[in-house]
Amino acid sequence: MAAPESHPGPPRSWLHKFGDAFRGLFHAVTSEWSFVAHLPVAAVAVGCAAWFRISSVEWCLVTLAIGAVVAAEVFNTSIESLAKAMETGPDLRIRDALDTASAAVLVAVAVAIIVGLVIFVPRFLLLVG
Repeated sequence: MAAPESHPGPPRSWLHKFGDAFRGLFHAVTSEWSFVAHLPVAAVAVGCAAWFRISSVEWCLVTLAIGAVVAAEVFNTSIESLAKAMETGPDLRIRDALDTASAAVLVAVAVAIIVGLVIFVPRFLLLVG
């Protein structure tokens, strides 16, 4: 007896895979209200970084911090979507999964705030001092 195929149908092209990924990103950004806060803050951080002409290493840190927040929020949105699809009534395991995913966003945001403070506060203080 032959083993069942793990991916039925013809292999999907990289173009289709990227299309699915961008559809998922679009879904997360348009369905999760948290992006209303995350994206403008990210834009302000990028604007400040350009204005202060931060170093290449600092750009990497700012970019990684923004990417970590966006990635955590996308993962959180995917877990929320799975939980909604499984709506079987109250389940402590689903609650724990949702809370843990939210905690990941909280950790990413906290780290991004620390990165922003370390990079931008000294420059603002020099500007106003």
